[in-house]
Amino acid sequence: MTYKPSLLYSQLPAIDRLLREPQITLFVEQYGQTLVTVTLREMQEQARIYIKQYQALPDWCDNWALALSQQLEQKQTLALKPVFNLSGTVIHTNLGRALMAESAIEAVTQVMRSPVTLEYSLNDAGRGHRDYALANLLRELTGAEDACIVNNNAAAVLLLLATVASGKQVVVSRGELVEIGGAFRIPDVMVQAGCQLIEVGTTNRTHLKDYRQAINEETALLMKVHTSNYNIEGFTAEVSGRELAALGMASQIPTAIDLGSGSMIDMAQYGLPAEPMPQNYLNQGIDLVTFSGDKLLGGPQAGIILGKKRWIEAIQRHPLKRALRADKMTLAALEATLRLYQRPEQLCQQLPTLRLLTRSQQQVHDMAQRLLPQLQARYGDQFIVRDESCYSQIGSGSLPVDRLPSWALTFAAIDGQGSSLEQLARRWRELAKPVLGRISGGRLWLDLRCLEDENALLQALLL
Repeated sequence: MTYKPSLLYSQLPAIDRLLREPQITLFVEQYGQTLVTVTLREMQEQARIYIKQYQALPDWCDNWALALSQQLEQKQTLALKPVFNLSGTVIHTNLGRALMAESAIEAVTQVMRSPVTLEYSLNDAGRGHRDYALANLLRELTGAEDACIVNNNAAAVLLLLATVASGKQVVVSRGELVEIGGAFRIPDVMVQAGCQLIEVGTTNRTHLKDYRQAINEETALLMKVHTSNYNIEGFTAEVSGRELAALGMASQIPTAIDLGSGSMIDMAQYGLPAEPMPQNYLNQGIDLVTFSGDKLLGGPQAGIILGKKRWIEAIQRHPLKRALRADKMTLAALEATLRLYQRPEQLCQQLPTLRLLTRSQQQVHDMAQRLLPQLQARYGDQFIVRDESCYSQIGSGSLPVDRLPSWALTFAAIDGQGSSLEQLARRWRELAKPVLGRISGGRLWLDLRCLEDENALLQALLL
């Protein structure tokens, strides 16, 4: 039966009346008068729109308290939700990159709860420098003369260029003009820093003579950019850090390298592909090195600049430093992470990123075997559930060509309908703690490399 909209509008209860209902009074005590009142007004407007479109009351008008409860709960749900990362990408940019070590989590909690010596010197009760403690630690770990911390590696590159080469020329190999995620391009950063880019060499081959021939009185910096998110093979040539440093010293021009995802340890010792380390370039004579804190380092989002003291001091004085500086939580997490590197024998167990990267395929396979029977029992009537070998990727532009042998649980629709897999993936994304896999080759893959709580996953998937 349809009713005139005017009659239906009159059936919507007044806000004052709703606020006097016992159940809604409890919500006021829990959420506060303001939020409850605002939400009720929004619900009234939603009901009016529904009436106008369908000439009927929404179903939830039969129970305003229940509908209000659902909307209040939704409003209080945090946007950043924990998820099960079974995508096969360990350092996943869209999922927050590196997981924090427990010591880093504790350090952040502490600085959130109490005033701390962020820029306060206990020695003379004067103003200190927020980078001081970490600079000392980075000097110890890398042999750098000094260090500067900013909020990410893009900021580190921007600040370095603006300090060293604003209004001047920066020489870079054409094959190293990279673009990373979010269309962030090295040439664009140079423009923002006020630099003039001078490209040398070709896409696949650049020689020392190319740098040498580009040098003139306007040259302020010789720069290398580590191509961490792609690889060129075949007929190639590039200038080493040692060669570039020697040319810079001979020409009295500073040198720099952006490592992007730079690792501070030799990854090969853990059976992983080798990645350039900042300390190696510093030892070769490069003046300044930048890299990220939240990739292979395994810490929070941060940009780290290491190098010669006179250049770091100039960088610290640049007006952009204040705009790009890291906050107390980032510095606390980064310090706690770096202190783990003082105990390298325990690093593989205490640093989550390294722990996940170094898991053997056999360990992941054993986990799949434990989970498989229960998931077959739950989903076997609709899907073919198997365990299969696969390859994980490191992620976030780190070692893009290399893959890690892993193991996955796969789901294939019995009826062969891809829509069934899409619906299953969507249902798992709507869980209280979403489960994120990937669909490929007609199957939904749950790569178990990053799973550390088997029981929690089973509780989520067996509902």
